Amino acid sequence: MAKLYFYYSAMNAGKTTLLLQSAWNYRERGMRPLLFSPQLDDRYAVGYITSRIGLHAEAQPFGAETDLLDAVHRELEQNPVHCVLVDESQFLSRDQVYQLSEVVDQLNIPVLCFGLRTDFQGELFSGSKHLLAWADELQELKTICHTGRKATMVVRVDEHGYALREGSQVEIGGNERYVSVSRKEFKAVFAGGKRVKFIEPPEAGDPPEPETLL
Repeated sequence: MAKLYFYYSAMNAGKTTLLLQSAWNYRERGMRPLLFSPQLDDRYAVGYITSRIGLHAEAQPFGAETDLLDAVHRELEQNPVHCVLVDESQFLSRDQVYQLSEVVDQLNIPVLCFGLRTDFQGELFSGSKHLLAWADELQELKTICHTGRKATMVVRVDEHGYALREGSQVEIGGNERYVSVSRKEFKAVFAGGKRVKFIEPPEAGDPPEPETLL
């Protein structure tokens, strides 16, 4: 029986890596996954899902007006679809979450959505709100705050580490940084004016060549 899954976390918990691994697992078994990514996420390239560790795969871009149920129907006219995987699913609209639930209920195709739960102000994204309400199964992917506590929140900070309290919910690129923190640290940084501690990746030799899942 197919289900609608929502895998959520703060940033840098490995959501995209897990999505790409799931896609690889389906392909390894001779099955065909259909991947979606939001058009507005152009950090690497539109129409690709790319993880921080260098894995990437081609995906169908979706915008605010994309009917995802119709997109799956059109794909089925040409190719089999054994699973639907959605990256950055916090950017889905209410209607698109409903359409994905119809992919499960009408077509009996499992749908796995991966995304953030809350924005930099501690508010639910639209897609996440409706996935939390309608998904058959919820799974939190865990990551760690610099304090050592579990990170459940995200703050948008300036170059000095101070929280930005206003701005658009959706902002790709720019000079701001996003940091995953615990709820306690979120309150201290966002409401208390405390500077967040950046954690830079350790220096190493040349990184390996990116792998591909195309």
